Amino acid sequence: MKAVFVDASPTLAAVAERLHRPDDVPLRINCQPDIRPPALPAVIDDAAIALIDHTHLPTDIARQCAGLRHVVFLGTGARSYMDVEELAALGITVHLIRGYGDTAVAECAFALMWAAAKGFAFMDRGIRAGQWRLTNGLQLTGKTLGLIGFGGIGAEMARLSAGAGMRVLAWNRSARSAPGVTFVDIDTLLAESHVLSLHLLLNDETRGFLSRARLARVRDGAILVNTARGALVDEAAMIDALKSGKLAHAALDVYEAEPLPGDHPLTRLDNVTLSAHSAFRTPEASDSLIEAALNHCRRISGVGTPS
Repeated sequence: MKAVFVDASPTLAAVAERLHRPDDVPLRINCQPDIRPPALPAVIDDAAIALIDHTHLPTDIARQCAGLRHVVFLGTGARSYMDVEELAALGITVHLIRGYGDTAVAECAFALMWAAAKGFAFMDRGIRAGQWRLTNGLQLTGKTLGLIGFGGIGAEMARLSAGAGMRVLAWNRSARSAPGVTFVDIDTLLAESHVLSLHLLLNDETRGFLSRARLARVRDGAILVNTARGALVDEAAMIDALKSGKLAHAALDVYEAEPLPGDHPLTRLDNVTLSAHSAFRTPEASDSLIEAALNHCRRISGVGTPS
């Protein structure tokens, strides 16, 4: 059995080379992070396991990979890049990796929240253009944070925000409890939160979760932070809310279309802070991610011992 990392960035390639052990299943690393789907059959070749970081795997392309039996997706958002059920019908199992970057993503969400509250991106853009644009920042201590979704990342965000003196509300699809967090229904959360932070997985049930109707129920002047998936939000409705002032600011690491086109309407709004889907990119998270991917390969192949 062979494995191939089809779209390794220089950073992840170096981590994979360092963590791959001599007794592991053979792993070929394709250092081509911008690979396109039509090139995948040639790269995967006769490998039974494909590690995929961010490349789309259409079902018709997977069908051309005769030996492929397992996809190890480097994260939890595989459904944004492939049809898991259609691949299963072809005999290809998709494996996800959870929890590897909970702290990294929560720290990014926390940083985006503060940047939005203080208007740093707006002032930075102005200073670079020779403009001294003063802003009135929002003091977050004593304000209410609403977490939409309460998995590992949401729990980390709650810990950080409670430590900063914020009141933390949360809504989750299944019942949860956590010290210092008040769980409420979604309408209460939308109405009372000064900051909304999204921490849901993307699937058929959550796609468009923050709809136009739900955005209309958000507290006037709230800040929206999204480090989860762009498709969780009705993007057009969010843009309208930003233009009207219903939302004071959106701080985003994820988008419906990635990379975000340079002429996208979000790039023309002053009350938006943009990040390039990099919340999980820290050395610690990268090590955890690749080690978890290699552990999947070890379990699948029966070669090597999972760490």
